[in-house]
Amino acid sequence: MMTESLLFFLVDDDPAITELVTTLLSDAGHDVQVSHSSRDALALIPSTQPDVILLDIMMPGMDGQELCTRLRECPELSNACIIMLSSKSYEWDRSRAYKSGANGYMLKPVNAETFVEDLDQIISKQVTLTFWGARGTLPTPEPDCMRYGGNTVCVTLSLPQDRLFIFDAGTGIRSLSSHLLNEHKKNVVAKIFISHSHWDHINALPFFVPLYMQGNEFEICGPAQGSLTMREVIAAQMDDVYFPVTMKQFAARVYFRDLVEGVYDMDGVEVHTMLLNHPGYCLGYRINYDGRSICYITDQELHPDTSPSYSSHYRNMLEEFIRDTDALITDCTYFDNEYSEHEDWGHSSVSEVVHTAHRANVRQLFLYHHDPAHNDDDIDKKLNQAHALLNELGSKTICLAPKERESIVL
Repeated sequence: MMTESLLFFLVDDDPAITELVTTLLSDAGHDVQVSHSSRDALALIPSTQPDVILLDIMMPGMDGQELCTRLRECPELSNACIIMLSSKSYEWDRSRAYKSGANGYMLKPVNAETFVEDLDQIISKQVTLTFWGARGTLPTPEPDCMRYGGNTVCVTLSLPQDRLFIFDAGTGIRSLSSHLLNEHKKNVVAKIFISHSHWDHINALPFFVPLYMQGNEFEICGPAQGSLTMREVIAAQMDDVYFPVTMKQFAARVYFRDLVEGVYDMDGVEVHTMLLNHPGYCLGYRINYDGRSICYITDQELHPDTSPSYSSHYRNMLEEFIRDTDALITDCTYFDNEYSEHEDWGHSSVSEVVHTAHRANVRQLFLYHHDPAHNDDDIDKKLNQAHALLNELGSKTICLAPKERESIVL
């Protein structure tokens, strides 16, 4: 939340809006200046140097979009946060606002109960992780798996300017689908990052309802598998031999992008990829944004140093990839005493994950991709073992086992 007092400059020709917004911000401990004219505001704002500028789009003489562009040309306002506050819900206007230099876009009518909190999320450049499924291999609908949830892997990363990154499309993506529908989200634009094409990472994509809705737009990114492109991989599992609905029924605009190990610019966000130690072509992702980072590393196998398959080179590469990250979401499928029975299956055990996170100075470690044979009590035991080992190491790493629909603000 905004704990310090900020200076706001509000530009709007509606007296009712200026009165309401001024009251809400003043009651929250902030200072507010108001102008009912864009041209007057253009002359006043550079010398005032407010922390936050709120602009209406539909202004006489000079609309808010042009005013935003002009303000972004002022060096003294380089650190100012500009937010459009408009009744125009069209995607074209929202997109133009961001291209003009706006940091956020809020719709009228103003919700008095949530307005200040919604502003805070934009001003703080809030980054939110939400877990929609944390199981691996198979869903677990049994009663003793309900506390952590029974869905397979899916995580979202919500970024400023309405950017949404979705990682993997296990059965958890169906819960995300329901959430977006319940929120009445329109014109959803997102990138879907697939780690690899094993079933538990792609088999619920056909149940993601926003793909079948006009006005939405998705780019599905991930590694090709030999000669099979990402598009061919997704199309194959929706072939009418296996599934009654094919990709031809997608009403949203859907693009596909084959990724390899490297660095990508995704909507102004830096995305790093790394090949993981797992059967087939599997990618881990590191997202760097505004001084924060998130690593999504599943599936992968960390062989212990007593194994003939152990690779110090791979360990060093991985630890550099995840070093100092704020959040590491990673495969922790097995207990240590189970691992020998499943070596070379492509998954890791508690102690190997914990030691790696500690050596790489990870801030928060999220245990993920649990074996379907493990119930909630087993996940508790994993978490307790991880805490004990981190304490023994004197580590600063915080370890959590995320539950379905749990959100973490970074």
